[in-house]
Amino acid sequence: MALPGKHQFGAIDETRVTFIEKKIEEDRKDFLQTILEYNGFEVIVKEEKRKSEEVPQLYTVGVTDMLFNPTVYIFQRRLKTLDDRMVTQDYWNQKTKETTPQYWRSNF
Repeated sequence: MALPGKHQFGAIDETRVTFIEKKIEEDRKDFLQTILEYNGFEVIVKEEKRKSEEVPQLYTVGVTDMLFNPTVYIFQRRLKTLDDRMVTQDYWNQKTKETTPQYWRSNF
């Protein structure tokens, strides 16, 4: 779940998108979709093909804004949580729900 360094783009069902994350589980998909839609992005989600019914369903998430780069938006503090706080790297990666620790601060 690390932030990608490169701007990844392609197509989901013939719609050009910037890929946010690929092959993620449903709870992660729901989290990303909620945050991105709240911030005004059109989100496209595609179900990945499963080899069998026992394998959990995975998803690919993208946005139609071809200039969107999650890394840039997070470190430029341009994404907001549902309660209008700034999204931090740990919040984006779902390591914490707290947004006050800034990315340049550490606990050691």
